Amino acid sequence: MTSRLPHQIADSISLPVINAPMFLVSSPELVINSCKSGIIGSFPLLNARTSELLEQWMITITEQLDSAKQNDPDAKIAPWAVNLIVHKTNTRFEADMELIKQYKPPIVITSLGNPTSVAEMVHEYGGLVYSDVISLDHARKAAKTGIDGLILVCTGAGGHGGTLHPMAFLSAVKEFYDGTVILAGCISTGSDILASQVMGADLVYMGTSFIAAKESFASTEYQQMLIQSTLENIIYTDAISGISGNYLTASLQQAGYDLDKLKRKETIDLSFSETKAKAWKDIWSAGQGVGAVKDVKPVEEIVEKLEREYDDALNHVSSYKRNTRQSQLNSVE
Repeated sequence: MTSRLPHQIADSISLPVINAPMFLVSSPELVINSCKSGIIGSFPLLNARTSELLEQWMITITEQLDSAKQNDPDAKIAPWAVNLIVHKTNTRFEADMELIKQYKPPIVITSLGNPTSVAEMVHEYGGLVYSDVISLDHARKAAKTGIDGLILVCTGAGGHGGTLHPMAFLSAVKEFYDGTVILAGCISTGSDILASQVMGADLVYMGTSFIAAKESFASTEYQQMLIQSTLENIIYTDAISGISGNYLTASLQQAGYDLDKLKRKETIDLSFSETKAKAWKDIWSAGQGVGAVKDVKPVEEIVEKLEREYDDALNHVSSYKRNTRQSQLNSVE
């Protein structure tokens, strides 16, 4: 499997995973411990409710990861990433851009807008820019903006998910794009990671599994609902933010929604003011891979489990290939 990952990522990860940025879930501690465990940690900039708090988070993440590298130069400490909403309703866009310029996160993930100006600025300090896309048209446009990678948000993804099948979406994008490709949508186990690589992905996005991390901001109630839920307890709707996403049905019912009368939200508003953020604390998203989440664990243990599953899957494929080859030889004899 040929990877298009730049060396600064390939040499510092133990698994090709980005712990996806999750609104009101991803915490600085989740980012730091993800990176220390060998996967890319990320968070939405708007999780920090003010610019002052965001600056504190960036300082903490930078200092703790630098310290970890100094204490163990041979350890795989993955780079960290931030998620920037480029949509016009993000009133903090300019202020957040200034903090990105100052603290230089190695990876900036853009959502819902044209990433051209972001890519220009981040490239000035040597960072990478990845943009999430949910359609071929969106992917073609983003590919022309000078970014370093595309995040293909497919069907089954938590949060604002897409509708395209990962095999079809990935294959179509690779016909016109030769940059880094990240696959998102219902990736929950180590074997899912390996399967994504076999299909041609360089990295994968994983979110739902890490909602149940001890380091996340998710409430105990959210985590317990996640553990108790299955594929049948997920609903895909645009009634919440105006952009279609996957949510836990029980959380919508608790928040007063009638699942039989959900209507499309006519306007898209991603400003996430303090008042609106409080409302979102009771509306919980999750991907279709929710059934793989069985308990609450530290990030380190989740990653260790993924590594075991990945190795088992790789050994299974290798064994199958050897056995098939031997059977072919025996039939010839």
